[in-house]
Amino acid sequence: MLDANLTQQLKTYLANLREPIELVASLGDDAKSAQTRELLNEIAALSDKVSASFDGDDARKPSFAIIRASDPSRQVRFAGLPMGHEFTSLVLALLWAGSHPPKVEQDVLDQIAGLEGDYNFEMYFSLSCHNCPDVVQALTLMALTNPRIHATLIEGGTFQAEVDARNVLAVPVTFLNGEMFASGKMSVEEILAKLDSNADAKAAAKLAEKKPFEVLVVGGGPAGASAAIYTARKGFSTGIAAERFGGQVLDTMGIENFISVPYTEGPKLGAALEAHVKEYDIDLMNLQQAEKLVPAKVPGGYHEVVLKNGATLKARAVILTTGARWRNLGVPGEFEYRNRGVAYCPHCDGPLFKGKRVAVIGGGNSGVEAAIDLANIVGHVTLIEFDHQLRADQVLQDKLRSMPNVTIHTSAQTTEVTGDGERVNGLVYKDRESGEEKKVELEGVFVQIGLVPNSEWLKDSGVELSPRGEIVIDDKAATNLPGIFAAGDVTTVPYKQIIISMGEGAKAALSAFDYIIRNAPAEEVAEAA
Repeated sequence: MLDANLTQQLKTYLANLREPIELVASLGDDAKSAQTRELLNEIAALSDKVSASFDGDDARKPSFAIIRASDPSRQVRFAGLPMGHEFTSLVLALLWAGSHPPKVEQDVLDQIAGLEGDYNFEMYFSLSCHNCPDVVQALTLMALTNPRIHATLIEGGTFQAEVDARNVLAVPVTFLNGEMFASGKMSVEEILAKLDSNADAKAAAKLAEKKPFEVLVVGGGPAGASAAIYTARKGFSTGIAAERFGGQVLDTMGIENFISVPYTEGPKLGAALEAHVKEYDIDLMNLQQAEKLVPAKVPGGYHEVVLKNGATLKARAVILTTGARWRNLGVPGEFEYRNRGVAYCPHCDGPLFKGKRVAVIGGGNSGVEAAIDLANIVGHVTLIEFDHQLRADQVLQDKLRSMPNVTIHTSAQTTEVTGDGERVNGLVYKDRESGEEKKVELEGVFVQIGLVPNSEWLKDSGVELSPRGEIVIDDKAATNLPGIFAAGDVTTVPYKQIIISMGEGAKAALSAFDYIIRNAPAEEVAEAA
């Protein structure tokens, strides 16, 4: 199961085990069970602190539990093989079960340990899902930290009948005590926030103790990370308040146009951004959603950013980098069947539609790339484009048209997503030339129709917004308000690209530096008067 390179890497990692762990498998007579037996034997052979047995009686076969030998109540179970994107999750589970300390803040570990009640999580993932490892690793950490938390992590492709019975049509998806708990990517902090009713108050109290920053960056994508690094390098006290550090990059699979890096993936780039930020004295406040901006009354005064949890952060200069999100169709059925056939990530959810009929809405690069990706997995792809022609790069169009299981409809307006009450069974579109309405029978709809700027919270702030909701900035990344700057996909700068966002973040930071050194703090001005 493991090649020579992975074997050597795993042997090196397992040398960090502090106490013995047991791998207990429940197997059947199928090929996946045979592979599971092979994998566990290979792992056990790499360390004298790891033992493997195959007498488990769990109903899911193949599955295996990773158990701390000294305290069997601390364990986590994988159902199916955690390879692909989940191999790192497997390695971390082995290390944490063996008491190797996780790289997590102590207050997070204390919050996990302090949870009262019994929690039984079941989480479904796919091996091609780049959003799933965060949830897998979060639940693993929780199960190995608090003995009253149990987690079973299920590879959906191995348990297709179970996936179908539970109407799981998007991953990651998590059930708690048999009921739907959450869908989509979640960090351990986000899970704790849903479980701990007092989490917001604790976070607000902690934030209230912070002194005003010289520069506060709101948003943690490429633009925000770039801006913060630049201002920190200027010696300014810098904070980042991010709803989700990494931003939309975390939802991007293949990145091939980041100059000097021929290929990377969004989660890897997001992790690299965070690691770079942490090289500096930057206060990273993740999972903090901005709700209101109160500009300073005079140049040099403190701007205030009010967060959703009620806390207020102050800074002499603010850089807005809140990015953008996927645009919704806004048609009947889209919301009702979200995660029950309506999806937004072909890389994550495509494997759940193997052999089925799906539609992709959108004929730009994202839509055509999604259709090409899905055509290699599903039975048939119907691409729906509102314009009279596709807008993707010609090389992508040529590739799509060469695929035998793809149908393309242009001048087509999607008007409804239909379903049977449980899951999607089709969509309705209007032929914009003839006016005729047509129905396509299918099992999945992937929406890829562009971006919406995350700027709604600024509408009453005085910051000028374009008709599309983008923050209007000048050639120095300044808004219409002194001391407030903006960068990245949330602004009017054309071409929403990672490399452009990083450059704009640096520009905004340098403009903030120039603003601060040219404007004395308002309190000093008042004292001089």
